[in-house]
Parts: sequence; structure tokens; C-alpha cells
Amino acid sequence: MLKKFLHNQVRSLGLEPGAPIYTGEKSDVDVMISAMRFSESTYEEKKGLTIEEALGLIQKDSLTWINVDGLSDSLLIQRLGREIDIHPLVIEDILNTSQRPKFEAFEYYFFVVLKMLFYGTNKREFNAEQVSLIVKENVVISFQEDIEGDVFDALRERIRTNKAQARKASSDYLAYLLIDAIVDNYFVIIEEVGEKIEALEVMVINKPSPKAMSKMHYLKQKMIFLRKSIWPLREVVSGMLREEDGQIKDSTKIFLRDIYDHTIQVIELIETCRDMISGLLDIYLSSNSNKLNEIMKVLTMISTIFIPLSFMASFYGMNFRFMPELSTPWGYPALIIAMVSVAVAMLFYFKRRRWL
Repeated sequence: MLKKFLHNQVRSLGLEPGAPIYTGEKSDVDVMISAMRFSESTYEEKKGLTIEEALGLIQKDSLTWINVDGLSDSLLIQRLGREIDIHPLVIEDILNTSQRPKFEAFEYYFFVVLKMLFYGTNKREFNAEQVSLIVKENVVISFQEDIEGDVFDALRERIRTNKAQARKASSDYLAYLLIDAIVDNYFVIIEEVGEKIEALEVMVINKPSPKAMSKMHYLKQKMIFLRKSIWPLREVVSGMLREEDGQIKDSTKIFLRDIYDHTIQVIELIETCRDMISGLLDIYLSSNSNKLNEIMKVLTMISTIFIPLSFMASFYGMNFRFMPELSTPWGYPALIIAMVSVAVAMLFYFKRRRWL
């Protein structure tokens, strides 16, 4: 993660500010533009549009949501930015997929960068994708790196079926709906991670193994990534609440405060999960240490028992010619009985001291 970020920074060395350089990994994804134009009484949806066709849908009496999937064609994204009079530095941030979540307000529009997290079809790995929003009067333009899916399907369906307030929305309220869909899905991701942590906890307590250690390191890396992706969102929403140029209406800020509360909850859940993983790591190390102590205790007991027996056996193994016990008929059985008696007495003593 750090290596990728530094690599992206190095790629931009020597270039002028605002140079449109795509830094993502989806260079083989073609750019696809779709649009939804709607009002309380009208609705229109089109896919596979050119820039001119998409921008041609923008009208004063309706709201247009233009979605751009794929960022590999940096020149096309740059041309779209020129058509709608977007600052080159904003285009640079859109193409830089390692961009930290941020909010910036300009004279006629505002710009938001978020990290969208969602599970793929296999439910094993969650996908991370940068989403950029340009919000102007009567139009919201969203930029996504990939075309494989997002978290906006429910919102699209609400717009198509004219449910709730989606069709009555202004551009700033539509931006809120998009951000809300992204934030709500964070809870889904963290719930899945929490279930994995609980399963790992059972594994660590019942049967700690190197496999459990590997899973702990994997989840720890995922939590670091989640924290890096979500933590700055609090600043983003806070900046939107402080916006004073009138681009974000007071009626929308009421809903943004709800997102702010959700963001705090998500951050607290992430910290809780991180603490749980750290606790599991401590339990794993303690279990291994206790297991090693038990093994060492058993080996020490065995060694301690055999010390006097070895002494007795070695004593009569000395090569002296005249030893009184060597000629005794009952010498060997007496020695065996003595050795067994010593071993039993020591075991009894250890058990009485609760060392066993």
C-alpha cells in the first residue's frame, strides 16, 4: 500500500501541476459513460454515451446524474473537464486513484473524493475503488475506476421507480444520497470483518496454530487499509457542513449531519476491531507460551525423576573389583525396587506440591 502510494508520487515528478496522469491498475478498462436525467414527473436513462451526448442531457428543469466508469483514457477525462470548466488540479485528483478522501469547494461547483468498499461475488475479498464527485447546479458527475459494480444500485432503482425524495432531489441532495450509499456499505464490510474476527477468536482459543497467526496478520492489514480509507471521511463531511457559499443547502446539511454520526460510528467500530485483533494476537502468543511452559514442565519433571535413578545406575556401573553389593544375591532386585520407590516418591511429592 505504501509502496503503491510512493510509486504514484514518483510517477508525477517533473510534470507540471494538473498533468492528467492515470495512476490506477485498471488500464485495460474502457471508459463508459451513462446518464440519468430526471425530475418529479420525467425520467430518462441512457448508456454508452459520448461526452457531448451526456452533457447534452443537462437541462435547467431537471437533474442529470452522469456516471463515468473507467479512468484509463486520461485525455478523455481531461476533455470532459474542459467541457464543464473544471480546474486541471481536480482532474489530476480524479485520475490519481491513491488520492486521500477530500472535499473542495469552488465558485460554481464542489468536489468530493471517497473510497467505495463493497464485496464482490465471491464474498471473500472486498473491493476498494475511488469515487470522485463533481457537483454543479442541475448535474452530478461521478467517476469510478472500474465497471464491475458499485453500491448505487438501490439508489438507481429508487430513481427509476420514483420512490422517496430521489426524483425531487437537487444536485447537492443527490450528492448526499451517493455519499450515504457509500457510508452505509461500510457497515456491511465491517460486519463481515467482525464475523471473521469472531471465527478467528474461536480458532485461537481452541487450537492456536500458525494458520491463525497468518489470518491475524491478514485482518490486521485489512483494518489498517479500512482506517486509512475511512478516517479522512470525517473531515470530508465536516468540510461540507461548514460550506458557506450556498452550494450545499441547509436542508441537505441536516442529512449530512446524520452521515457525520455514521462516520463516527464506523471509525469507532474499526478501532474496536483493531483492538480485538491485537487482543487475539496477545492470546495467541500467551497460548503458545503456556503450551511451551507445559512442555518444558513435563520434560523437567522427567529429567528430575531420572537424575537420582541415573545416579544409582551409574554408581553400580563403576568398574571397581571389590564392591560389597555385587556379590549379594538380592542386590539387583533391591536396586530396582529402590529406583522405582524413588521415582514414585518423587511423583507423589510433585503432585502434593501441585507441580503436576
